[in-house]
Amino acid sequence: MVEGKINEIHGWAAMKPGLKVEPWSYKPRPLGEHDVEIKIEYSGICGSDLHTIKEEWSGTMYPAIVGHEIVGKVITKGEKVTHLKEGDLVGVGAQVYGCLESSCKACSRDLDPHCPDSVFTYNSKYADGAQAHGGYADAVRVDASYAFKIPETIDPVYAPPLMCAGATVFAPMLRKGVKKGDRVGVIGIGGLGHLAIQYASALGAEVVAFSHSPNKRDQCIELGATTFVNTANQEEVDAIRGTLQYLFVTSNSNASEYKKLISWMHFEGQIILLALPEGDMNMSPVEFVISEVAITGSLIAGVNVLKKTLEFSAKHNILPIIEKFPMSRVNEALERVDSGKARYRVVLINDE
Repeated sequence: MVEGKINEIHGWAAMKPGLKVEPWSYKPRPLGEHDVEIKIEYSGICGSDLHTIKEEWSGTMYPAIVGHEIVGKVITKGEKVTHLKEGDLVGVGAQVYGCLESSCKACSRDLDPHCPDSVFTYNSKYADGAQAHGGYADAVRVDASYAFKIPETIDPVYAPPLMCAGATVFAPMLRKGVKKGDRVGVIGIGGLGHLAIQYASALGAEVVAFSHSPNKRDQCIELGATTFVNTANQEEVDAIRGTLQYLFVTSNSNASEYKKLISWMHFEGQIILLALPEGDMNMSPVEFVISEVAITGSLIAGVNVLKKTLEFSAKHNILPIIEKFPMSRVNEALERVDSGKARYRVVLINDE
């Protein structure tokens, strides 16, 4: 291991529970022979960031620099890194290390987020005990396998949300085999949902967008939905019962509503959770036997799926709808995301 070009990384860290980050710096781990050092240009805000800094998910290791939608340029690399060079524009998602060994039950199946040796981009620890810190900063060091070249056709300011939100919704579509002619529902038209519509549409599916906000109807159609269902309109809901092969749940819906969601599905349909429901489902096994519907979930994308996400996004011009904030206004940006006013992802721009 060697020192990189940056001896101290400056960022914005959560110091205690609450919706606030403040300037903080740390000395990065030595640069390993398989690592790259990245000068961060853009960093997206994900809902996971807010949950972590507010400690709504237990176990936040303060101080914590969050952010796992990172785009920047490689400024130095380890001696065994061959697929990247200094100056390359790369993206980093929610994971920065996995063993990627063929003997690993997770990595061998493109499920490296489940690797027992995995290190997530922030609030996670390396094998040597060093804490991983994320993208609300001027730089980051990661394993080069988890730094992905951004296609030239993608404007880099739009790339950060593809690294987490985009890959998160596209991964289960690839794994489940969503294809032309399938009827795919997307519930929750926000940071994940507006991208899920685009990916499913580009795969050739007939997309049904569900939202309690009727003012999103036109935008959903523009993004590729063939049908919009206002969940407050019983007539519209009744019209789609028993018709969906897949339903991607991208909002934190109440677990008590899952019996209703099952009624929207065709026999042997699959409901895929991409956000955690609130409360317990408390459903009888009879519901699954009668409907023959499966409820499953998906974490984040591994290395190979992330590469496919970027390639597919470039080919089909799939881009997030974003709002831009300078990094110095990160707390204002966090408040906007937390209030639900952001449309639909916020990207922080390093203003150094």
